[in-house]
Amino acid sequence: MDDRDLPAARFEEHRDHLNAVAHRMLGSLSEAEDAVQEAWLRLSRTDAGEVANLGGWLTTVVGRGCLAMLRSRTARREEPLVERGLPDPVVSRADGPDPEQQALVADAVGPALLVVLQSLTPAERLAFVLHDMFGVPFEDIAPIVDRTPAAARKPASRARGRVRGAAPAPDPDPHRQRAVVEAFVAAARGGDFEALLSVLDPDVVLRADTAGPGALTVIRGAAAVARRALTFARLAESARPALVNGAAGVVSTRDGRPFSVMSFTVRDGRIVALDVLATPERLSALDLAALDAS
Repeated sequence: MDDRDLPAARFEEHRDHLNAVAHRMLGSLSEAEDAVQEAWLRLSRTDAGEVANLGGWLTTVVGRGCLAMLRSRTARREEPLVERGLPDPVVSRADGPDPEQQALVADAVGPALLVVLQSLTPAERLAFVLHDMFGVPFEDIAPIVDRTPAAARKPASRARGRVRGAAPAPDPDPHRQRAVVEAFVAAARGGDFEALLSVLDPDVVLRADTAGPGALTVIRGAAAVARRALTFARLAESARPALVNGAAGVVSTRDGRPFSVMSFTVRDGRIVALDVLATPERLSALDLAALDAS
């Protein structure tokens, strides 16, 4: 291998992990890619041989980039993504992700937790994501947020308090998840209201992003969610299984194009949360090509 190719090869070893970090920080796959690309440009201008811990160095660079982007949103008084819509989902085949997506899917979190993360301040989010989710020591986080290690613990602690209990823990068994989701899809497509109620938790929450900025709809309660599910089923022509954020999900189509991406949180045999992305512009930006290979 040419010495000029060595930094690129070493960077590629960390790319998937860096994408996962940036996605959790920003909630946007395209912005995450921008942050990772900026880290590559920074590395290309650095003598990589002098970097003792390249993974840690790159994670720090990506963290700084994400923090700057989050602060820029605040400075522009941009609405948080939670108000603009659901975070971008990570979609892969139902039988497992492609090798390029494995790290991103393994590190994926559900929309409910991403929504909570996006309600945090930039410093809280960075400290919580880097430390609690990726094990970065506070000694390495402190310089990014211009604080001492002890002071850097405070935003992480505040974030931990807000995150705790905010997102329901899903059933860890993918087969049980899939069985519940398949029962939901069958009931919805069959117009069976009672069967839908049987797989929905009484306090289920549906978040639907259907029409662009500011159009996030939140529906609570099994009966109301069941009625909305029947409407979606009538509009969609087909539904195919997929992994969405590493959990059982469904991609629906209409007129040969993606109509919705649905992510489910299943617990104790029932659906406790359902997140639906159905904004045409955002669906068209998702890479769903891997599903065609399933």
